[in-house]
Amino acid sequence: MSVPTAGGRTSVAGETKTLKVGDQAPDFELKTHTGESWKLSDRKGKTSVVLAFYPFAFSPTCSAQMPAVEEHLERFAGAGAEVVGISIDSTYANAAWAESNGGFSYPLLSDFFPHGAVAAAYGILRAEGMSERAIFIIDKAGIIRYIDVHKINEYPDEQQILDELAKL
Repeated sequence: MSVPTAGGRTSVAGETKTLKVGDQAPDFELKTHTGESWKLSDRKGKTSVVLAFYPFAFSPTCSAQMPAVEEHLERFAGAGAEVVGISIDSTYANAAWAESNGGFSYPLLSDFFPHGAVAAAYGILRAEGMSERAIFIIDKAGIIRYIDVHKINEYPDEQQILDELAKL
């Protein structure tokens, strides 16, 4: 079922094959585009987290989505949330892509190996081997409070994500 959202974009699901709102978020640890380790459970009790899954670095829609997140980063922080991008790209591809965009001040996580394991745990690994374009908001207790899977060629509206964060 497709649902129009703010900005004329379309949400195709509010849950996944494996998760729904109210579930405990699966923990994971991945490398950032700068080579550091990033672990979801390290944020528990400290901050909410916005997981922004994107299919591929260097693709046109992702190249619009992730810089748009960067533009709103202060507002996300003001809402008490840390934002991370996640793709099945390698750390090297994410690093090159970040550099080609003038740098990102938030982490881009590599779900490269084992291939797409985090995307699979979150129920959004596509048969083609890439993740869906999806947003998960996880509260300070590690509970999923919002899921939005979008059409692959449309990125989520940042204001809608902020509105959902305001409900926490």
